[in-house]
Amino acid sequence: MHIVHVALQGCLRGSDVEYGITADTGGHIRYLLELVEASAQDPAIERITLVTRAFDCDFSELDYRCSSETVGPKVTLVRLPTEHSGYLPKEQLWQELPSFIEAFERWLATLPAPPDALHAHYADAGEVAAAIGARHRLPFVFTAHSLGRGKLKCLADDGKGIDIETQRVLQRRIAFEERAISKASLIIASSRDEAEVQYADYLHYDAGRIRVIAPGSHLADFTGATSTPAVETMLGQFLHDPDKPAILAIARPVTRKNLAALLRAFGENEALREKANLVIVAGVRDRIDALEPELADNLRELLELIDDYDLYGQVAYPRHHAPEDVPAFYAWARERGGVFVNPALNEPFGLTLLEASAAGLPLIATDSGGPNDIIEQCGNGILVNPRHTEQIAEQTLALVEDRPRWLRMARNGREAIKAFDWQRHTQRYHDLLTRLCRSHSPSKPLAKVPAPRALLVCDIDNTLTGSSAGIRAFNAWYRTQFRLGFGVATGRSFHSALSILEQAGIHYPQLIISSVGSEIHYLDANGVTYYQDHEWSEQIDRCWQQEAIQQALIDFPGLTPQGSLEQRRHKLSYFSDGDPGLVADIQAHLQAQGLASTVIHSHGRYVDILPVDASKGLAVEHVRQRLKIDRQSLYVAGDSGNDLDMLRSSPCSIVVANHSDGLLDAPGMKHAYAADATHALGIIEGVRHFQRRHAPGDLAS
Repeated sequence: MHIVHVALQGCLRGSDVEYGITADTGGHIRYLLELVEASAQDPAIERITLVTRAFDCDFSELDYRCSSETVGPKVTLVRLPTEHSGYLPKEQLWQELPSFIEAFERWLATLPAPPDALHAHYADAGEVAAAIGARHRLPFVFTAHSLGRGKLKCLADDGKGIDIETQRVLQRRIAFEERAISKASLIIASSRDEAEVQYADYLHYDAGRIRVIAPGSHLADFTGATSTPAVETMLGQFLHDPDKPAILAIARPVTRKNLAALLRAFGENEALREKANLVIVAGVRDRIDALEPELADNLRELLELIDDYDLYGQVAYPRHHAPEDVPAFYAWARERGGVFVNPALNEPFGLTLLEASAAGLPLIATDSGGPNDIIEQCGNGILVNPRHTEQIAEQTLALVEDRPRWLRMARNGREAIKAFDWQRHTQRYHDLLTRLCRSHSPSKPLAKVPAPRALLVCDIDNTLTGSSAGIRAFNAWYRTQFRLGFGVATGRSFHSALSILEQAGIHYPQLIISSVGSEIHYLDANGVTYYQDHEWSEQIDRCWQQEAIQQALIDFPGLTPQGSLEQRRHKLSYFSDGDPGLVADIQAHLQAQGLASTVIHSHGRYVDILPVDASKGLAVEHVRQRLKIDRQSLYVAGDSGNDLDMLRSSPCSIVVANHSDGLLDAPGMKHAYAADATHALGIIEGVRHFQRRHAPGDLAS
């Protein structure tokens, strides 16, 4: 493959990147360079081209007009001239897009063959790739990195108001994003929050065309890092007692990073100030007035807050540091029993969280964006609302004072972040690209999958997954099955289900019933993306009064709402106190208020409220009828209470040996097959049992 990445923002170079020199020269450039470096290691990748804009630069001695730069043996950086010759911030790039597209067309004409795929980074590049992709019938992948609607919402929520020019800039950006989302063959997101919450604000949102692939990171420099004399001197000159635990933040001083909230949290909490120091590493600067307005305004606010709270001697805010100092900053904080804090209003992913964890620091992180995924997967920190300064301070102080918890989270992080590697990222990325390119190539089309004659639908957690040996056996066994369709039914969201399956090594199920049966997606003919069953969504929407039910359960005893990511259009999710009579109490309470719903209690601590016409069982029956599968050729498997109605309703039901919630003793379960084997091995055992009973000779090998 020849992949062309389009990225216009900031000062992009193949080496010696001047991070922080402008507000747009940040993490997305590092992401892009590390992605292409890892991508180039794959023998299947013949060539990678980074295409950006050429410009004259009066704030750097480096050359940003050079038309071509060799980045690696397979990687070239191409700079294309546009009508305006000088550097432009992202807010002004839109006026250069027509001339950039013309230059892009001229460059394409010089190639011996068109590239296989375009990959656009940010909204402006998305506008370019949408136009070029349509003209040349090229698959187009979009990575937003951050989204305009999210920024607009943050500005609206901070109470300061939005000036007319900012609104105009963001609305133009949002229009580009809408077009990119509409035209992209595939959208790569870094987190579930981005895929399921941020993109959902857009008119052309289509969950099935979004895939979550967490970025990798080069963490070797951070693992085992130690402090250095340079960092000791740099920070020590600010602090009266430099040996106190350090609260460390490393971020560019842009508004979205919300560094002022961290300073307020520290300044307003006397106990935290007595216990710890605050260290803010906010890029490099000489004179603040020489910086871009956003950077300068935010730095002035930080300095004013330090003055207002009289924090001199308690806060370090160095003006300069070298790239090699960054691992030492983390190590300096770790050696003092400190924590790393990311208070961003929204963090699309959070590479600094991985760096801090590799260095052995526990985390306090925003609950908006990628940190949700990182902390859930790694168990290495605490999520906080970035707008609640009191919560930031209290959680930070509690973690610093709880040494056993600090040690546990530090240990968890160091081990778990090993999964965030570029090799894993590029394997999934290239697999998706290969399938996309084949679906666009008349000479190498994907093989057509015949309609299934039988269907297996199983739960994911503790049914399909839970045993690596079982997964390997399942994959080998399923390859021998002729015209046996495969799908999952899970309490997880659609993207969470895809992620856990991909981590387990199970790719591209033909259907995904997610959010406890309230959403259904089918695999597209291209073998990459999914499309939603809107008929099912409309069917279960009847009589569903989500807001009224949510209001009715606000103070209901024994119920605590799960995080915002777990709340869906047709699902409300809670933690319970384990009371076995809770379901009946909830049902009676809602019925008394004339609210119809289905209430499901599983694993002794999870409660899901669904529309009355929604459940795993009803969703499976809907799919069976849609695919015209005979009832005796439908196999379902599960392990817990939220699988119960699915297991009851199918004559070929399988309960794996590691089941919970007294599943086999529940009413209506006498027909179920109780497997002797656990997890995926139990599924195989159960399907073989029913295949032998019904002897469909053309289904098994």
